[in-house]
Amino acid sequence: MVKVDKQFTASFDIDAQKTFSPLCPEELPVVEGDQIVEELNRNKEFACLHVASRDAHPLNAVWIANAYQPPMSKVEGYPDVDLRWPVHAIVGTAGFEFLPGLDGKCYEYQVFKGIVPDQHPYGACYHDFKEHQSTGAIEFLKVNNISTVICGGLATDYCVKTTVLQLLKAGFKVIVNLGACRGIAPETTAQAIAEMQSAGAVMIASAAELQ
Repeated sequence: MVKVDKQFTASFDIDAQKTFSPLCPEELPVVEGDQIVEELNRNKEFACLHVASRDAHPLNAVWIANAYQPPMSKVEGYPDVDLRWPVHAIVGTAGFEFLPGLDGKCYEYQVFKGIVPDQHPYGACYHDFKEHQSTGAIEFLKVNNISTVICGGLATDYCVKTTVLQLLKAGFKVIVNLGACRGIAPETTAQAIAEMQSAGAVMIASAAELQ
């Protein structure tokens, strides 16, 4: 069991959006991405504050793939974009919305990621790859005396991993509920879990391990 003090603990729902689930099959669906809601909500029971991030992209983003520049190909000339991706999480579309069963009104703080055309951050704590442009998430947690953050979301091998590493570097104890996460590919997900553990994150299979 992992003990947490609710008074100093926050939950962090990372990009738990329809775009990363079978609910939006033409975007960036993660297998079982729509099956994390129950565990995300259970995380909240152990936290006094609740934070969320969402991809919030424009239609003119420079990283959008096309027939000539397919997904996962490199993007040159933009320091805060690395790979091309299918169109996803466009503000105002269904993909931008939270997964069904998540109450957007419960979050005391929300981060919108990738809101400008030439940035595609993975972590929820910084807008840029060099981690100079804060989203305010770390500052919000610190000013509210949070020392432990329970994380879940999509996808394990990209945005969850990067956010967890950013929180660890900022000095928080980070608990990753793997039952509240799903990854894009088994190999990269396993690598991400190993990297988070190596950096100091505490891994649990479900919120049943919290007390």
